[in-house]
Amino acid sequence: MIGVHTPEFSFEHEIDRVRQAMKERGIDYPVAVDNDYAIWSAFDNHYWPALYFVDAHGIIRDHHFGEGRYEQSERVIQRLLGVERELVSVVGLGVEAEADWDHLRTPETYLGYERSEHFASPDGAAFDERRAYELPGRLRFNHWALAGEWTVGRENVVLDQAGGSIAYRLHARDAHLVLSLGAREPIPFRVLLDGEAPGPSHGVDVDEDGNGLLRDSRLYQLVREHDAVRERTLEITFLEPAAEAYVFTFG
Repeated sequence: MIGVHTPEFSFEHEIDRVRQAMKERGIDYPVAVDNDYAIWSAFDNHYWPALYFVDAHGIIRDHHFGEGRYEQSERVIQRLLGVERELVSVVGLGVEAEADWDHLRTPETYLGYERSEHFASPDGAAFDERRAYELPGRLRFNHWALAGEWTVGRENVVLDQAGGSIAYRLHARDAHLVLSLGAREPIPFRVLLDGEAPGPSHGVDVDEDGNGLLRDSRLYQLVREHDAVRERTLEITFLEPAAEAYVFTFG
């Protein structure tokens, strides 16, 4: 098995971050760092993650794009190896848990202007310049908005003054946000669901009162719905400036 790390965001180019992520996830197989997208382009790939199953002659026998299909992928590997064994049960935990596809109604949403959609703050976004934003009186389903002093960049939004918020109206069991630290010190944040602390619906990176701490550049799980999945408003507020937010993902 060989892994390939093709960075989606600028902070993911740093080798030390890749090594740290491998250590935290117990990845002991080789991982090529594809910062110039050479391998990505050679495979004409368009997805994170993507699995390619190659036989002993270098021929691609199967592929799979996205999460899931774990049992079928293992069967492909066993067939190529010429073995037949009982399948290993794969249960993802935390941010690695398989999505609740039956109740997922909200798509992955990028925040930087290059790929952003459904931005709902009044008067729209000002690109690459600091500006004060407000939440709309009513946030429509699958729309998001900013409050406070932010700079909307090509791949992210960056908080310029403490107390800024991002709000999202969603329908999903899990809500995640890719965050990066643009400061030397950790940045505390607070998550609310429908204006209240999340309680038992908090994600692994948030406590029941909604408190979390931005320490590293990675994916943070903000919400794991405890009860029936329904339409809700998520709001995350950062108590210090320099937080960088890239993309919401849902499960």
